Amino acid sequence: MSELAIYSAIMVSSSLIASVSQIMLKKSAQKQYASKLSEYLNPLVIIAYILFFATTLISMYALKVVPLSMSPILEASGYIFVAVLSYIFLKEKMTKKQLIGMVLIITGIVVYSLKF
Repeated sequence: MSELAIYSAIMVSSSLIASVSQIMLKKSAQKQYASKLSEYLNPLVIIAYILFFATTLISMYALKVVPLSMSPILEASGYIFVAVLSYIFLKEKMTKKQLIGMVLIITGIVVYSLKF
């Protein structure tokens, strides 16, 4: 496996972790809290923001090898991860437009990847 493929996988993994973090924040937002302070200082929110920060560091690490022009293409996978995780954990329905959008994103990633 080439170095570019490994670092690209690291960047996509970072996108997956960020998507998990977004689902955690949405889960937390669906709950009622006694005060505004407890709304922001609960373990779910704190862990989610730590994960967001970690994904920034992971992405910066991956950009040592991944061309900057490729970064937005790989991070677009996050839209797919969020949609799938929302369907699984939040029981949100996927519309036909969302499915078409996900197919277009995957197609774009594949087409762009063929260049490398």
